[in-house]
Amino acid sequence: YNVTIKVSWAIHDAWVEWMIKTHMPDVMATGCFVKNQLVKLLELDEEEGPTYAAQYYAEELSDYERYINDFSQALRDDGYNKWGNHFIAFRSIMEIVN
Repeated sequence: YNVTIKVSWAIHDAWVEWMIKTHMPDVMATGCFVKNQLVKLLELDEEEGPTYAAQYYAEELSDYERYINDFSQALRDDGYNKWGNHFIAFRSIMEIVN
């Protein structure tokens, strides 16, 4: 499960700290994922802000579905309530092939 986020420079430092210390641990606390990482996308136009990907690894598709159905909206709302329109995000779900 991947969330790609373009973050405004106005909130960048505080947002990275919040992601690492608060949001990503909250997502992991749901018990739906076994591993996570935050990566920064390179070689993109950063005039309006950098782009990150928060990646979460589930053992089964059902774990991801449980996260989406039971937890994602509240955690998503936390981000929008805290940061407003200073970021844009979209979700992707991927399968590890190799």
